[in-house]
Amino acid sequence: MQRKQKPRADDVEQISGDFEFTEDDFVRIRGLILSHAGIYLGHNKRAMVYSRLGRRLRKLGIASFREYLDRIVSGTVEDLAAFINALTTNLTNFYREKHHFSLLQAFLHKGGLPGHSTIWSAGCSTGEEPYSIAMVLAGALGSRSQVGQVVASDIDTSVLEHAERGVYPAERMKNIPPAELKRYFLAGAGDNAGFVKVRPELRRLVAFRQINLHEARWAVRSPVKVIFCRNVMIYFDAPSRRRILERFATLLEPGGLLFLGHSENIADSRGMFRPLGHTAYLRTDHSGAIQGAARARSGGRSDD
Repeated sequence: MQRKQKPRADDVEQISGDFEFTEDDFVRIRGLILSHAGIYLGHNKRAMVYSRLGRRLRKLGIASFREYLDRIVSGTVEDLAAFINALTTNLTNFYREKHHFSLLQAFLHKGGLPGHSTIWSAGCSTGEEPYSIAMVLAGALGSRSQVGQVVASDIDTSVLEHAERGVYPAERMKNIPPAELKRYFLAGAGDNAGFVKVRPELRRLVAFRQINLHEARWAVRSPVKVIFCRNVMIYFDAPSRRRILERFATLLEPGGLLFLGHSENIADSRGMFRPLGHTAYLRTDHSGAIQGAARARSGGRSDD
């Protein structure tokens, strides 16, 4: 396997600011975020990293990146969580990529979510995606929808807190039809004017959890029939993407749906999924495909 060459000094983007930011600092940051969150940072992310972590240094009154990184390595779980939160990107809207929700609605109307099956929003950010899923679920199944049937997860604890509150500026509601807005949200008054809050009957359908996709266990109840993982794997390297797709295929029941972001694909899925168009995929019934992919990844070795 070829090793990636370390960039020459004249290839490294020079950052000017309040703190010295060396190539060694950036290498340490890249290693930490890769090992703890599976996020691959290219060399073109130096300025972004400096800007976001520089705010942390100022808030904590730390004088250098070296001191800050030493604190992350030897510090608390909260320090590490804040480090990861600072470097993750959270951009979302209600009913973003509307065609995905139209397909989900058709899937539900055809009986694609029996009993206590789960829909997983992996990388749920501030909650717009799982609440959009919950609105489709409630509209399609009505009283047959289950408490916590939508599992919403993210690695970023700060966005999860925002999502659990379920409070949003009213201008963020432009993609929601007026009838649904009235049915599923409460309009704020007084000091809360200009905001809306998710109604309890919708909130009950969603269970929020912190999940790192690179951890060995995922706290997601089986059986899983639908997974939304949109604009998440673009931050991972190719081996990590393959591993996660294999695990998704293992978790999803045959006939289940996988939704990815518009810039993502499943080229390495080795027959585990069949494309439906517009970055939507159907879990196939080829049980041997997962084992074959795992063997290929391990160089033909077997765990048996």
